[in-house]
Amino acid sequence: MIKFILMVNRQGQTRLSRYYTPVELSRRALLEADVVRCCLSRKKDQCSFVEYKDFKLVYRQYAALYIVVGVTDSENELSVYELVHNFVEVLDKYFSRVSELDIMFNLDRVHIILDEMIQNGHIVETNKSRILAPLNALDKMADG
Repeated sequence: MIKFILMVNRQGQTRLSRYYTPVELSRRALLEADVVRCCLSRKKDQCSFVEYKDFKLVYRQYAALYIVVGVTDSENELSVYELVHNFVEVLDKYFSRVSELDIMFNLDRVHIILDEMIQNGHIVETNKSRILAPLNALDKMADG
């Protein structure tokens, strides 16, 4: 099961966070800082899977952004690694070469994409066209 997803830049600033298990607000900042520090301090030739406290971290770097996913020990790391890549491909398809600014200024749309892919910590959809269908419908309504 997926516990959380974070999207952070190289400076460690969180651009997106989504939690699928309850975490107190006071603990979120500490958790995010510690997780980001753990992933950003690793070298490029090191594995993208990290044992962290009572769960695992799966992360992937795209240009200046890191996407970090916290998963339970029973979750398949490779499937989550591919999910991250699929998520970025969907963002690229929607935003035409996604950037950090696209994410910052269209956070609601990024959350819609994420909600179409993951529900209650479980992967429910990976088809790019189906994931983008609600956003395309919203865009049509806004234009028309």
